[in-house]
Amino acid sequence: MAPVLLLAFDTATPAVTVALHDGATVIARYTEVDARRHGELLAPGIVRVLAEAGRGRMDVTDVAVGVGPGPFTGLRVGLVTALALGDALGVPVHGICTLDILAAAAAQPGRDQGAIGADGRFAVAIDARRKEVYWALYEDRPGSGPVRLGDPAVDWPHVVEDQVAGLPVAGEGPVKYPQHFPHRIEPLLPDAAVLAALAVHRLTGGDGAGAGAYAGEILPPYPLYLRRPDAVEPAAQKPVSSPALR
Repeated sequence: MAPVLLLAFDTATPAVTVALHDGATVIARYTEVDARRHGELLAPGIVRVLAEAGRGRMDVTDVAVGVGPGPFTGLRVGLVTALALGDALGVPVHGICTLDILAAAAAQPGRDQGAIGADGRFAVAIDARRKEVYWALYEDRPGSGPVRLGDPAVDWPHVVEDQVAGLPVAGEGPVKYPQHFPHRIEPLLPDAAVLAALAVHRLTGGDGAGAGAYAGEILPPYPLYLRRPDAVEPAAQKPVSSPALR
């Protein structure tokens, strides 16, 4: 296999998380949680992981980015950066659903396997603001890891509660809405190390190791907003008619 240096990052949640994967393992990682500073933290995070690994930007062969769902402002920071890097370096940019990253981490070897349950079904729910959550259902299948059972969605927690009743739930949802998601499991936020391993495995058909959940797809590097942004352009004002001449 040709040399691989995959740069991965996600900004769809309050975490700004970055990692480097050399095709065999994660060689550098960085995460900081600050929902208001995605734009300030991502570029220094990329510089930091490259320096930690002793690599330069021109060594990067691929970029993988979390495409959400997530709030508009944070999510676009990661997507714009990924597309700009891909264009500048002449390398492909690959998208991964952010909920899949959390699902992969929830089912990693070494985590409490009893947390998910014998039937393998669990959910991921993250904060969507407006008192809603982004969420998806998964089934952890032997040999393939968590498989998403449908498309990501956005809804009120009490509506999602009926869909995930009795199931363990990863992500921020159970922290913000414990009355609706009482069976909380880790992780709370995505980790780019898991994103990197997941992307390498999906791109190589299973040669990369360490993701713990491999079933899924590589997506185009475009955001999964699921709804319109909070800030929209105001509607055009009606023209003011000239006063009548007297």
